[in-house]
Amino acid sequence: MSALDPVAHLYTEHHRWLHGWLRRKLGCPEHAADLMQDTFIKVMLNQAEARIREPRAYLATIANRLAIDFFRRQQIERSYLEALATLPEEQQPSAEEGVLFREALFELERLLDGLGPRVKQVFLLAQCDTLSYAEIAERLGISVRSVNNYVARAMAHCCLALA
Repeated sequence: MSALDPVAHLYTEHHRWLHGWLRRKLGCPEHAADLMQDTFIKVMLNQAEARIREPRAYLATIANRLAIDFFRRQQIERSYLEALATLPEEQQPSAEEGVLFREALFELERLLDGLGPRVKQVFLLAQCDTLSYAEIAERLGISVRSVNNYVARAMAHCCLALA
């Protein structure tokens, strides 16, 4: 029996159910089909398919994580387009720059995933808005020491995420 046989069996038995589950969650059959395929790709890459006791729960967990990433990317995309709409035409990035910038935003969001909102906010103010720690502390009504701790926590988190 090849390594793909259990995945093929899992796909045959559950792909219709998973597609319906994702379609209800996402409201779009095309996005549901994409995420369903991504789910089965993850299953193939995990090589854990022979040990699955509850296949639907396992598939739903993977698919749910992918759906969360999908929604997060959509929100980033909307925010990017809203910010872009406020720029004068001469400052609009080229199509290539736009794609690169969006990918950088997606990667930054992935790196910061798991940080609390305050830590994330402080880190972004320090790194993207290039505010001093004193300016951040004043703006948010917190101490400079807290700003320093938040930035250090975010930096350590990013280093771990990159490792």
